[in-house]
Amino acid sequence: MLLYILKRLVAVTPVAFGVSLVCFLLVHLAPGDPLSAILPADATQATIDEMRAAYGFDKPLPVQYAIWLWHVLHGDLGVSIATGRPVLGEVTRAVVNSLILASVATLIGFTFGTLFGFVAGYHRNSILDRVASAISVFGVSVPHYWLGMVMVIVFSANLGWLPPTGAGPDGSGNWRPDFEHLRFIILPAVTMSVIPMGIIARTVRALVADILAQDFVEALRAKGLDEVGVFKHVVRNAAPTALAIMGLQLGYLLGGSILIETVFAWPGTGFLLNAAIFQRDLPLLQGSILVLAMFFVALNLLVDVMQTALDPRIERA
Repeated sequence: MLLYILKRLVAVTPVAFGVSLVCFLLVHLAPGDPLSAILPADATQATIDEMRAAYGFDKPLPVQYAIWLWHVLHGDLGVSIATGRPVLGEVTRAVVNSLILASVATLIGFTFGTLFGFVAGYHRNSILDRVASAISVFGVSVPHYWLGMVMVIVFSANLGWLPPTGAGPDGSGNWRPDFEHLRFIILPAVTMSVIPMGIIARTVRALVADILAQDFVEALRAKGLDEVGVFKHVVRNAAPTALAIMGLQLGYLLGGSILIETVFAWPGTGFLLNAAIFQRDLPLLQGSILVLAMFFVALNLLVDVMQTALDPRIERA
């Protein structure tokens, strides 16, 4: 197993390098001048040249990439053009908030998605199957930003049950695990959980239906094993694929939450990316994208290793 993990780490290295290169080039190839956010409209050419030299924008792109990558490898993501604060601190706070929100949403989506999937798989072509399948299709199809606005209107504006925006009552950007802060995460987490719930439900439904149709299930029942024992075997066979789907959905939610976090003003990476895009803050944009991409690569590696550990049938070569 240790040798397999080492091989996977070696395979991830060029992927990480390619991700850093794409991240750097995509941001630099976008139109617009990043210094326009901090320079006055009547800035002289000498001032513009001085600022470009200060941020390293006067050097060729290959040199800029080499310098940027060297600093990144030493834990320095640069300084935000808009705020003047270190990018690493800004991104770290945002990633923690996004990870909390994505984890809660994934937990909700995985719990209900697995429940609907098992119900539909065990009761194929029944009313329960149709209801569970309809809910999963709705979860996959509905635009989550639209659902978020509807939930704000219903549960915040009309009913007044839950706060509409922010991460806490004090207006701070740090979420804490207490009752007051818990009320602020309910709406964005439920909204964000709808898509993974639908995907996991459809996946688990197909897995359970396929497993129940296999010969070993009939053999277990023929030997006198009760339905609880059969259920345990079904769960054991469906767990690796379901775990892989859950890990991928967590990565997607962490990196693709910009619309949800904007709707609910949740101080995470999506909200930070949105601000960096509109402010044309290249260091902040690069740092945010790079951290999210590296997290997704690491999460895929972790899920791959856990999936292999859970299912010995998977080839480790």
